[in-house]
Amino acid sequence: MGKIIVNGGIPLAGDVRIHGAKNAVLPILAATVMVGGVHIIHNCPDFSDVVITIEILKSLGAKVTRDGNTLTVDTSGALGNFIPEHLMRKLRSSVIFMGAVLARNNEAKISTPGGCELGPRPIDLHLKTLAQLGAEIKEEHGYLICKAEKLTGKIIHLDFPSVGATENLLLAAAMADGETVISNAAREPEIDDLACFLNNMGADVQGAGTSTIKIVGKKELVPAQYTVMPDRIVAATYLCAAAATGGEVTVTHMCPEHISAVLSVLADCGCYLFSTEDTVLLKAPKRLLAPGSIKTMPYPGFPTDAQSLFLAMLCCADGTSIITETIFESRFKPVPELCRMGAKISVDGRVAVVCGTERLSGTEVNASDLRGGAALVIAALMADGTTVINTPEFIDRGYENFEANLAQLGADIIRYR
Repeated sequence: MGKIIVNGGIPLAGDVRIHGAKNAVLPILAATVMVGGVHIIHNCPDFSDVVITIEILKSLGAKVTRDGNTLTVDTSGALGNFIPEHLMRKLRSSVIFMGAVLARNNEAKISTPGGCELGPRPIDLHLKTLAQLGAEIKEEHGYLICKAEKLTGKIIHLDFPSVGATENLLLAAAMADGETVISNAAREPEIDDLACFLNNMGADVQGAGTSTIKIVGKKELVPAQYTVMPDRIVAATYLCAAAATGGEVTVTHMCPEHISAVLSVLADCGCYLFSTEDTVLLKAPKRLLAPGSIKTMPYPGFPTDAQSLFLAMLCCADGTSIITETIFESRFKPVPELCRMGAKISVDGRVAVVCGTERLSGTEVNASDLRGGAALVIAALMADGTTVINTPEFIDRGYENFEANLAQLGADIIRYR
């Protein structure tokens, strides 16, 4: 299982480079199954969620090789339509393979996906919208079987701007007959990245990144080469770590525009920020200011994935912060562990009130999800004494060389496996 040990109280300083985006590379890898041939994906990070996605690709019959941060995915052979349950349960976003496999084989068979437990995240919207394109979906013995002799473009309104449902629709509609229009589509940058990859494959996707996306289905696509966008949440993580420790860090190979809501709150906390096209320099004050109120919202609002990071960072801010979580109901899982370190946090439903305390104290804590685990590392970095973080495999789901990068910035951190 392993553990991370942190001796806190050291301001971070230096430069850190951001790797490819977890939430972009997974649907892009799924999209490679839509057409036979050799796809080359650059800036592909190496952590457990990508490893599992590669296992799914191989289980379908693809050949995958890695050379540094470049993946070569060969889907030339006949691919299957069945994804084993043990793989689906490891990765919630594996549901994205449904639209891609359906587009190529006219049939997909999957079990209910797994991943971090963040409260109910039903895939009903995925199934509802695929059915609107003409798919017939039934459940047998714990598996979802999705079939379609022919997918046909439709005008589809999403009840909620779900990222996963938007992505599944993009994949399925890219090879459907006619035009599909998605209204109230998710606007996250990762949606635009998937659309750009599909267009490189010969698809016709317009409007990605806005609330209305138009897809004109194509009978044939071609293999593509693509470079994955940088991970905006990883960028936010290092910025929060720098701010929490009173440090000065430059985050490179990122897109500041993708985290404008995060940067705005960091500025409210008293941080000095200087941005270029692909970097952000952050200089933190000795003690952060409570920003008042933070409310998570779909993009371009404040991202739910950054909420836990700020929850930890604000534990020692001057004043009281109110954080409202509107996306996932279980995003406050780190709270009991932070309170063990001396944080003063009260939770009522989807609202957390953080009263800034003078300091946190190192102790033994347990990570229970990806971003919550990263939040505990941030808390450990600013705490007095030594913190032991158990179950760090949750952190491994979305961060590459996390401890090494923090150590490069001056943190006293070590990983025992």
